[in-house]
Amino acid sequence: MAKIYLLKLLHIVSLHLQIFKPRQNCEELDGSGNTMWIEIFGCLFIYKLFRRLLNDVDVLELETSDSSALFGVANRFEKLYGGKVYVGLRIPDADTGSRQNVDMVLVTEGDAVVISVKNLSGIVYLNADGSWNCESGNKHQTERLPDPLMETKKQASILESYLEQRGVALPEGYFSCKVVLPNPNLRIIPSSDFPSEVITYDQWVQQKPEPKRMFSGWLKGGFRGGKKEMQESIHEKLNFILRTAPMWDSPLYASSFVLASGL
Repeated sequence: MAKIYLLKLLHIVSLHLQIFKPRQNCEELDGSGNTMWIEIFGCLFIYKLFRRLLNDVDVLELETSDSSALFGVANRFEKLYGGKVYVGLRIPDADTGSRQNVDMVLVTEGDAVVISVKNLSGIVYLNADGSWNCESGNKHQTERLPDPLMETKKQASILESYLEQRGVALPEGYFSCKVVLPNPNLRIIPSSDFPSEVITYDQWVQQKPEPKRMFSGWLKGGFRGGKKEMQESIHEKLNFILRTAPMWDSPLYASSFVLASGL
């Protein structure tokens, strides 16, 4: 949208340069070609100036948006572990007749991880029932969140049922679940109270790229047994179904990540 406004602005500036150019100066120049170059350089200068201003605004918006955090996590997962990340799934739930939103699913050879991204800021602490309390430093408000890990496991269960309906029966333990907290302005107190499946910002940034089929301790847990042919068959079918599964209606960064396209 910003590019459209910028092009319109450049068009208006170009028209003004043509209308208000001093006739006396034009007569002093050797031919109309010099005047044309003055207009071109003027437009280029204005274009670069406004492009820089608009880029600054876009960066600020992206850094504070949940969608930016979501796709940032997806990008890092692909760089760290390879495979494909499917973002923004809306999986039909046969029990409720509704659709379950799934932030992303990472699929590698022999493993699949259902991942929830919580772009929280402030202070988070754990309640006795597993729910979270998030205290925002700016608004001085406390928000109570249902147990994100249990919610993610529920999403994985619904996804498994959906895959079975489409002809793919996964071995037990094929899916693992993770909750990623990518916001550096979040503190969890105390961190030892939270399950190992909850990945804090510090843990997140310390991850290093690893060879294919080699995972850090917190990503392990997926199915690794069985014959190679069976694994390859499941892997191929799983990728196909997730590619064609329903997704969120959002064009954001669609060219950079694998977004499922709804059936």
